Amino acid sequence: MPGSPTKSHEQPGTDLTSAQVPAPSSAAPAWAAPDLADPHALADKPARVQRMFGAIAESYDLNNRVHSLGQDQRWRKFAVKSAIVKPGEHVLDVACGTGDLTEAFASSPAAKVTGVDFTRAMLDIAERKRPTRLPPELGAKVSYHEGDAMALRFPAASFDVVSIAFGIRNVADPAKAIAEFFRVLRPGGRLVVLEFDRPRWFPMNLFYDFYCGWVMPRTATLISRDQSGAYRYLPRSVGTFMSRSEMCGRMAGAGFSDVTATGLSLGICVCYRAFKQA
Repeated sequence: MPGSPTKSHEQPGTDLTSAQVPAPSSAAPAWAAPDLADPHALADKPARVQRMFGAIAESYDLNNRVHSLGQDQRWRKFAVKSAIVKPGEHVLDVACGTGDLTEAFASSPAAKVTGVDFTRAMLDIAERKRPTRLPPELGAKVSYHEGDAMALRFPAASFDVVSIAFGIRNVADPAKAIAEFFRVLRPGGRLVVLEFDRPRWFPMNLFYDFYCGWVMPRTATLISRDQSGAYRYLPRSVGTFMSRSEMCGRMAGAGFSDVTATGLSLGICVCYRAFKQA
């Protein structure tokens, strides 16, 4: 593959890849209506999530732009600014998907940006995009690796910034992933998390419920021609995920300090930031 990532930064460990995750039968959708009462409680959630993202990878960027009304790029720019990246620092972008946030960090003063994702199909698109979207000097900063947020194959204290955008709710055990983020950060490092949220004020919450509960699942499925159930799962996974206060508590419980949660776009998105004490 062009631009194949180097492995110099990695060490042996448990790396959950597509070859190691038992996938549901290809005849069944990843998500059917009975699975969505609480998708986070399902024991086989990782396999379902991996299969889902493999199915929607090719249309993922288009659906993000269309259904966020272009706001997703603004949210990522806010995340990069919140990370306070200094010259020479190393950034780890977990659940990097097709590489949009990884690319945004490449345009920062960072010396190296490593993207990690659970789904090979998403990383293939990220690799394909890199030479067309980044000039060579910025593209050279970036490497992509397949891996699991809950078992990162990097030594302790390897990175100055860890980010994850719209991925923490897809992890089987968010607390375990957050503990891994703390482990691989250097003292003084920053964790930045972007995640969706349900707006709290009327009538925005009614519009959100109608748009995400009825409009988006239909139009996104039409655009992607998806049969995995991805766009039934995605809004439901937001509605059944932990609250802002619970997320901040998980970060503090992992050892992070100065945890903040900033609402963006009238509360549709939240940017969490936390520090590992120097």
